[in-house]
Amino acid sequence: MSATSRPVGSERVRAEIHLCVGAGQCVLAAPAVFDQAVDDGLVLVLDDTPPDSELSAVRDAVWACPSGALTLREGPVI
Repeated sequence: MSATSRPVGSERVRAEIHLCVGAGQCVLAAPAVFDQAVDDGLVLVLDDTPPDSELSAVRDAVWACPSGALTLREGPVI
């Protein structure tokens, strides 16, 4: 299924800011989806429904996050 035919909201990226430690591993793994705030270095989600082409990188970012602040929910949003 292509990104254009995928139901909107079928992949959701979420960041729990209160858990973030600003390590930046998410930005290194998926710079099209994550960034860091200038003032405190905490995670910013740039695209909470990334295209299929970014999903592997997002999975890597979720795995690499040392504080467990990131989640990727795949499948239809109910």
